[in-house]
Amino acid sequence: MTPVYLDHNATAPLRPEARAAMLAALDGTGNPSSVHRHGRDARRIAEAGRSQVAALAGVKPAQVVFTGSATEANALALTGLGRRRILVSAVEHDSVLAWATERIPVDGDGRVDLDALDRILAAESGPAILSIMAVNNETGVIQPVAEAAAIARRHGALVHCDAVQAAGRIALPAVGAEVDALSLSAHKLGGPQGIGALVLRDGLPLAPLLRGGAQEGRRRAGTENVAGIAGFGAAAFVVAGLADQAGIAALRADLEERLTAAGGVVLGAGAPRVANTSCVAMPGVAAETQVAALDLAGVAVSSGSACSSGKVRRSHVLEAMGLAADLADGAIRISLGPSTDAAAIERCVAAWTDLAARRRGRAVA
Repeated sequence: MTPVYLDHNATAPLRPEARAAMLAALDGTGNPSSVHRHGRDARRIAEAGRSQVAALAGVKPAQVVFTGSATEANALALTGLGRRRILVSAVEHDSVLAWATERIPVDGDGRVDLDALDRILAAESGPAILSIMAVNNETGVIQPVAEAAAIARRHGALVHCDAVQAAGRIALPAVGAEVDALSLSAHKLGGPQGIGALVLRDGLPLAPLLRGGAQEGRRRAGTENVAGIAGFGAAAFVVAGLADQAGIAALRADLEERLTAAGGVVLGAGAPRVANTSCVAMPGVAAETQVAALDLAGVAVSSGSACSSGKVRRSHVLEAMGLAADLADGAIRISLGPSTDAAAIERCVAAWTDLAARRRGRAVA
């Protein structure tokens, strides 16, 4: 039986264009900091990838700083922009929450409370930075970045945006225009793992997190991952047009309609969401039980963020949304991608509804 992969928010399958670009880069030899021909060839590959990532974000290539991951990009922004007061929404990824000094509450759909943000910023003066994600990785809910950024600016705060789940799903230039720094990850959009980027407002000074070299305009030391950058760039070029989203939205709508009819509850459905993500609860059935049952049926989904896998605790995202325990504990994330088709949705629905029926039968008995 062919496996069905519905965990694109954890890692998207490598796009053929990215694979081809990486293989071509791996055929070369040279350090991009070397001045001889081999080094110049490597530099050209890296700069071509930088230009493609910059085009996706709608910025100049010099504004792109390559990192080893989006986690590193988030850390670089939140430590390197010189603001000790770090405000983050309560539903941010763990790699942002780890740096928070204050958390901003969200509503029942997981959207940041703008009035609370205004009050919290007004309560204390001094240099601050707000970190707000563009799209939540568990629910797919789109955050009001423009409105939050306007409030932050009124209080003199900088704004960082974790846009990892937004790339290829909503128009990044519109998001980037509102913020001072924006984090990206290649493997979420069909590029390789192990390469991310921080996109900075033009002219914004940044203190490096990694020191000891002049790479990336002295903003991130270490020899550049040329093959990774090539793959990142190729994937960025492919997803920039958002071509897959209408078809994915139709598949997601079919999925949610059928799971809801079988007793599922879609979380975050009252807010704008990206097309590919569905957070669905089977009340009273642990998420881990659902993930295991679907895996046995050949369908890969997840119970929240892949970065939090193995942790026996309720999702902080769903807790912040104020959900009842039976919903929060029974929520799984189903995330679609370009390779998802109607047959994949059918397999997922069949496995999920079979488990729901068996659980109802036990409850009746």
